[in-house]
This record gives sequence, structure tokens and C-alpha cells, in this order.
Amino acid sequence: MLEGRKALITGASSGIGEATALAMAREGAAVALGARRKQRLDEIVERIESDGGRAVAIEADVANESQARSLVEGAHAELGGLDCLVNNAGLMLLGPLQGADTDEWRRMIDVNLLGLLYCTHAALPLMRDGGGGDVVNVSSVAGRTAALGSGVYNMTKWGVVGFSESLRQEGAHIGVRVTCVEPGFVDTELQGHNEHPLVVETIAKMREQTGKVLEPEDIARAIVYVVAQPEHVSINEVLVRPSGQTR
Repeated sequence: MLEGRKALITGASSGIGEATALAMAREGAAVALGARRKQRLDEIVERIESDGGRAVAIEADVANESQARSLVEGAHAELGGLDCLVNNAGLMLLGPLQGADTDEWRRMIDVNLLGLLYCTHAALPLMRDGGGGDVVNVSSVAGRTAALGSGVYNMTKWGVVGFSESLRQEGAHIGVRVTCVEPGFVDTELQGHNEHPLVVETIAKMREQTGKVLEPEDIARAIVYVVAQPEHVSINEVLVRPSGQTR
């Protein structure tokens, strides 16, 4: 399905990024995995290669502009081209605005917004000159629905949605398709980054009310579906919720 494709996935050391790298490799794509945890990336690359796939691990913090650019350019060099970028790296640090640690706001903005921008900025000319490709931006249902305690996270994910539509219009002139993927509740490490008692309680209650939540592989399948479409088909937005999620 993806034979000949060359993809870079950010935030690939766990969760949706890991599942997407594995899924794309199974479908025949050569994949570059980017994240800060190099040892974890190496383990995933080993899994892909043991199944006959092609993969490379590149350590990088996308919040650092020079590292983000090196990641994209390194993926292009290692894979012999680049026609798919999955901007998946993200942080979800929730809590009330009152008394918040503003460093957490900056970390989310640096990764969720600036990291995505840096990688896209570096990848676009490479894709344009290489004949086109796909940019998949992983947002969230939080990019559609705001809630108490997630204001800054909402802001970053609404930003991804707005940026994706602008990028879609620009990409149409250079053969680059753009898709914004908006997952609902997915069972990943993301929720575990939160320590505020109210947030932990809210997440647990939401999980209980939802029932079976999504697995990273559910979102990976959606991403594979999007990038496998015929060249003239552009799926611009995909919202995936667990069947029991009400908001």
C-alpha cells in the first residue's frame, strides 16, 4: 500500500508515533523515527528491521529549531528522499490557569506548535522539489472542544487545526496534501504526564465513562488510510473518537 514512500514520524518513541511508524513500515514505507529517547527509537527500529522493513532512528527535540531542521534533513538524507511528514510530537499538561506553572505552558507551545512549525518549514521545500507528498498534523479533539483545566492545551491544538487549513491551501500549489488528525481519548503516555489531583481525577472519570478507549493503532490505521489515497484525493480532516466518548 505504501511501497516506495519515505516518511518521517515525530514523537515516534511511544504511543501514536510508535504505532504509526510500525504500521507504515508494515505497508512498505521506509520510515525515519524522530524523538528524544534514542534507546527507545533503536528498539522500534530493530522491530521494524526484523520484520523486513526499513527504518532509521534520529534523536532530536523538535522544540529546538536547529534539531528539528537536522531531523528533517537527516531523514531526507538517510531515506533518499522525503514525501511524508507526520507531526505527532506533543505534550498535554493540564490544570487550572490559577497557580499554574507557566513553564508547562511554554513547553506545550514549544512542542505542540513551534516544533510542528519547525519540522514543516524544513520539510516543505524538500517535498516540493521531490515531487510532492503528505503532511499529517496530529491535533486532538481538544482542538475542537474546550474544557476547564485544558485552556493552554486547547489553545495549542486549536492552533494546529487552523495552521493545517492554511497549510492545505499553500500545499495545493506544490503537490503537498495536508491532513489534520484529531484523536479523542487514546490510551498513551500522554495522560500520565499530569500530576494535578483534579486532572488525574477527571481523566480517570472520563475513562470510566467512556468505556473502551482508543489504542494508538486505531489512529495509526487512520493515518495510513489518509496517506495511501490516490494522488488526486486529499483527506483534509479526520476526527476519531472512542464510540463511548460524548465530547
